[in-house]
Amino acid sequence: MTEIRVRDLRTADPEDAAAYAAVRRAAVPALLATAASVAYGCEHAHPDARYRALVAEADGEVVGTAQVGIAHDSPEPGQGFLNVYVHPQRCGLGAGSLLARAAEEHLVGAGATALYSWVLDTPRNRAFAARRGYRASRTAHFLRLDLARGGLPPLAEPPPGVELRSAADFRDDPRPLFALDAETAADEPSDVRAEFSDYAYWLTETWHHPLLDHELTTVAVVDGEPAAFTLAHTDGASRYASGMTGTARAHRGRGLAKLAKNASLHRARAAGCTEAFTGNDSENGPMVAINQWFGYEKYDTEVRHVRTID
Repeated sequence: MTEIRVRDLRTADPEDAAAYAAVRRAAVPALLATAASVAYGCEHAHPDARYRALVAEADGEVVGTAQVGIAHDSPEPGQGFLNVYVHPQRCGLGAGSLLARAAEEHLVGAGATALYSWVLDTPRNRAFAARRGYRASRTAHFLRLDLARGGLPPLAEPPPGVELRSAADFRDDPRPLFALDAETAADEPSDVRAEFSDYAYWLTETWHHPLLDHELTTVAVVDGEPAAFTLAHTDGASRYASGMTGTARAHRGRGLAKLAKNASLHRARAAGCTEAFTGNDSENGPMVAINQWFGYEKYDTEVRHVRTID
């Protein structure tokens, strides 16, 4: 009989972090995960997040993972999150149930009043969530673009007064990008609202994150101020992912986000990236239209589930 054990990730052990990342990639290939990004996320989590990375072992082999914490940047207190993933070839052992139970106990102990979890849109996963008392909420799609064989829209000349720059141009002072990211994140469709007010932590969580590619991250600047941007993540090999794409409220409707993202994708292809991924909330109509224009195709779907703690 297979023995399943749940424990915290050993962040100081590169092999443990690599095993965690491998399970994440196998379960959700559209999510970029490396040993370095996994360890960094644990080591630099905000104290108020009460963050834990859990692993489930089957006879010593890592077969499942869970990201667990409190949405510390939400104006609504007590919003917990747990995202549980089991290797597709190791389902049915009970690893997911043990991870979910450990995650829920931790969050309730940390004062969570609502638990949010992304669940892959399959009958098995939906039934798993329903059995644990979760109800389905919003839907999001993972999209994929073949950069090696697919075509990209031709590069367009920026309109007068608009300049395209990379995030590397803001290395001496990235605060203007923080302000733009905070404004766009506040308007993003979500069950849990986010408010970015801690610049120092944004530097840690976003700017210095090992997946962020400063050269490929592209910013549309209007009259010297960032007006639209697309954050680019890369895995150090051939995969690219859009971390966030948005436009300041005063500049929406001008196509600046599309301009920045197209430039970033062209740069990514020139740098050797062969496939690009992005995520799209089903209710975010403007980004749905932009990604369709680029030729992204639906790759996978997740459904946000929520459980209220009485």
